This record gives sequence, C-alpha cells and structure tokens, in this order.
Amino acid sequence: MFSLMRLFEHHAYTILFGWVLAEQGGMPIPSLPVMLAAGTMSAAHRLHLAYVIPVILLACLISDSVWYFLGKRFGRRIMNLLCRFSLESTTCVAKTQGTMMKRGAFTLLFAKFVPGLSTVAAPIAGQAGITYPVFVAYDMLGSLIWAAVWLFAGRFFGDVAERSRSFFSLLEHLAAPLVLAGVIGLLAQRLWKRRQFRTQLRGLRLEPTALMALIEAAQEEGTERPFIVDLRHPLDVLADPLVLPGALRIGPDELKLRRELLPTDRDVVLYCTCPSEETSMKVAMDLRRMGVKRVRPLRGGLQGWKDAGYPLDVVESVVSAPTLTPITLR
Repeated sequence: MFSLMRLFEHHAYTILFGWVLAEQGGMPIPSLPVMLAAGTMSAAHRLHLAYVIPVILLACLISDSVWYFLGKRFGRRIMNLLCRFSLESTTCVAKTQGTMMKRGAFTLLFAKFVPGLSTVAAPIAGQAGITYPVFVAYDMLGSLIWAAVWLFAGRFFGDVAERSRSFFSLLEHLAAPLVLAGVIGLLAQRLWKRRQFRTQLRGLRLEPTALMALIEAAQEEGTERPFIVDLRHPLDVLADPLVLPGALRIGPDELKLRRELLPTDRDVVLYCTCPSEETSMKVAMDLRRMGVKRVRPLRGGLQGWKDAGYPLDVVESVVSAPTLTPITLR
C-alpha cells in the first residue's frame, strides 16, 4: 500500500486528471477521497494546490463539454443511456430537468455536489438550449467551488495532522488503504441504494403486455380504460411528441398536489422517460403513502412500450404544471 502512495505522489497530477475525467465522464469511481488525499498531501508540500486545481478544472471542462454537445445533438437518447446505467436511484433526469428549467445555468454551480446530478447536468444544459459560453462559465465556477471545498477540507485535515509528526507519519502509511476504502465505501453505498430501489420496484411495476390487455379488455367490455399519466418533462415531450393511447401529461409535483385528479375506481398507470422507471416509481410510492393504492409504474416507461410495438398517439396538447392549461405542440 505504501508503494501505491509513492506512485500517487510521483504521478499525482496525472492520476487526478484521469480520475476526475473518468468520474465526470460517467464511470462510478468517486473522486472525493482522491481529492481529500491530494489536499492532505499539500499540507506536507508534496503537491501544490495551485497546480491541482487547474488540472481538475481541465478534466471537468473536457468531460462536461463532451456531455454538453452530446445532449445538444442527441437529446433524449443520451438521457436514456445515462438513466439506464446510473447508480443513483434517488436522482432522476426528470428532477434535473425541472431544476434546470427553474434555475437555468445557476444549477451548474451546485450540480457536482449532488450524486447523479453531476453527470446529467451537462447534457441537460445542452438539451435545454443554454449557450456554450454561458455553460462553460457556470460549469467552471461550479467545478472550482466543488474542487476547492474538498481540496481545502483535505488541506485543513493535513495541517491539523502535521502538528503531530508521529500521527502524520502513520497517516502517510495508511493513506492508500484509506483512499481505497473511501472509494469502495461510496461505490458500495450507491450499489446498495440501487439494489434497494430495484427491490421496491419489482413488486409494483406493470408490464406493457399487461397494460395492453387491460386497454383491450376495457374496449371490448365498454368500460373505462386504465387512467394513464405521462410524467415526462415538457422538454422530453417536445423532443418526442408521442404518448400512450389516452394518456394525460401531468408533472410529478403537480400530480402529488392534485391527487383528486386520480380516479379511485380503476388502475392508475404512470410512466416516464427513464427506462429504469425512476420518476414513475418514486411518484407511485409517494401516492401510495398518500392513500392512492391502485397506482403502478409502467415497466420500461415510454421506451418499453415502444419496444413492445404497441400503438402510440401523437401529442396535440399536454397538461402543463402548475396551471394545468393546455399547450399545443406545433
């Protein structure tokens, strides 16, 4: 382990650059322990923060710019990819889109402090039409704040530890296993949260085939079909103006506030854009806690319905939160 610390010391700037670049590129390797270690090493003058910070900013600029242009060019397809492979079950693309629409580029100032949001913020900024110069200005300022917080936290700890030479010497020998344990611990926490989410999801979600059978049965019997709610953000509807037959588009927050919109005599089916059903699952669980029991998320969301080859309607109007006034798509 001590040799690993020597390796990090001799190639610290290269390792920091590659590590942050990989994390911001979407790989599940948290850089927080590495930045704390770099800050601690700067207390012993093994590293210089004046060099470390520009290295981290350059890594963030490269990875975030790539995601920005991918989001600008491919939009929803990139969001689906990120949503499918993200380890953050508590953070969803739809939530980030809502924050970006409310606060604009200001969201980028704190995005890197929120797991999951850090990766999706850049492509959503491109999808939302934020200009590249504005994106770079806010993204770099946010990256600077993010890096400075953890680097100077590590530096503060290093300054305190250096007052005791024996303790600092011990810390040098344990630095590599501590950093490794921090990385593994954060990764394990994210994997556990994702597994917990999938366990909760397994017993609730409705298969596209089952929903189609309910729709066909309602048509044959002349009864009301399931109440289908499209939870997608307006950005997604504009990019892909297709909905399930008879679906009503209502935002997640508005739906929870206006639960009287939901019927109690038939099934309520929710779907979103994320193939992992992040948004629809969370809204379904919230509604169940509020007393709406016949509510289920659609497995695979809109993409799962498309993949099954079932019919879709072209959107002529959507319900816009919070006013519930129709907006015509042209």
